[in-house]
Formats: sequence, structure tokens, C-alpha cells
Amino acid sequence: MTDAITTRSIRIAGAGGDEIEAYLATPDDDGSPRGGVVLIHHLPGFDRWSKEVARRFAVDGYNVLAPNLFWRDAPGAEPDDAAAAGRANGGVPDERLVGDVGAAVDHLRALPSANGKVGVIGHCSGGRQAVLAGCSLDVDAVVDCYGAFVTGQSPDTFPIPMTGLEDRLPTLSAPLLGLFGKQDTHPSQDEVAGLDRLLTDLGKEHEFHSYEGAGHAFFAADRPSYRVEAALDGYARIGAFFTRTLG
Repeated sequence: MTDAITTRSIRIAGAGGDEIEAYLATPDDDGSPRGGVVLIHHLPGFDRWSKEVARRFAVDGYNVLAPNLFWRDAPGAEPDDAAAAGRANGGVPDERLVGDVGAAVDHLRALPSANGKVGVIGHCSGGRQAVLAGCSLDVDAVVDCYGAFVTGQSPDTFPIPMTGLEDRLPTLSAPLLGLFGKQDTHPSQDEVAGLDRLLTDLGKEHEFHSYEGAGHAFFAADRPSYRVEAALDGYARIGAFFTRTLG
């Protein structure tokens, strides 16, 4: 762990060669080889809390890159406005997501301090997208924080359409850590149990934890949904998982 980090906004070439914004947080130390983490932001967008999470993992000793998935929808806009524009456009298409996250993975692996290992983590819609990235890219760890519709289909009332990843799960390339709230409705505990069975049948390494008294977005410290006990235990489990998988 280090108390000194450097953060900055950069531009990377995402899916289709499009330039997008990304937030890079790196430790200030002796430059020893370290793992990288791609942080996939939640549906509310590339906001202050997402950047705080990126800084947290940099303090833990990782190079962290968070791509702004809504940059094309509203470049330079405030996070709430960009997220609204992204939702209005139907959300982030799966293949574009894979291209943007793939570019972030490549950027992290090219850093002089990289040890070659990169994990992906996402919250909310980003949890599903982290699993999608793990099924589509060569990564070393996947963390799904209450990602909805990793399996199943979103209802018509949901803000953006989402389809399950059942047909992609056989290509999951890395161990998966899943953290869920028992009071969440998407994903519900039945949906979590179904995903657990499916991954078990496929022989995919995974570890799931569900928290009493927690619903959706229990990590989000700036929202009423925040549950400190669940978040602290979740961060401890993520830390142990990244230590094992990323070095």
C-alpha cells in the first residue's frame, strides 16, 4: 500500500479507433512490476465516486484505468448529463464495450511498471460488463459487483435493454469474484444462484458472496444504498482476490 499516487485524465483509442476519455491512477513508488485494474463504471456514469474507487485501488498498489464509456454520447459533459445521454441512446453496445475495455487492458499492459496481469471490475451495469469482458478478452481476474442480467433478460421497464451472457460464459478466461446484496432485485438471489450453477457446470473458477441487509449499489458511499459493513467486507475480499490473481 502507498499513500502517494498520481492521477490524470488521458485519451485512449477505444473501439473502432474512437478517442475516448479515461482516468488513470498509478502509485508513486519505486516502479516495481505491478498488476493493472480496469474499472468499469456503473450506470450513473463516469462520476466522482467511480474515480474515488480508482484511487482506492491505486493506493492498494495497482495501476488503474477507468474508461469513460459515455464519452461518445456527450464528450466533456457533466457525469449526470453524459449518463442521461448514454441511457437515451440505449446504453453501451456490448461489442463497443469489449473494444473500449480491451483498449484499457492494452494500455495498462504497456505501462513500464506493468507485470502483465490485468483484472477487470465493475459495479451495477459495469458488473455485467466486467463478466462480458472476461468472456471476450484475455484477462487475469474478473470482479462482478451486483451486475444485473449476466443471465436472463431485462424487463421492458428497465432503463436500458440488457441480454444475458449465457452463450458467452463458456469462454470466461479468468477466475470470477461476485459480490451481491441479498435484498437486491436485479440480480436477485435466485439469479445469483442460477449463475452459480451455470458456472459450476462449466467448470469455471468462481467465488460468490451475498450480504444480509444490502441491496443494489451497497458499495456506493455517496448514495442511500450504501452499507458500510458489506462494503468493507467486499473490499477485503477484492483485495485478497487481486493479490492472488494479479500479484
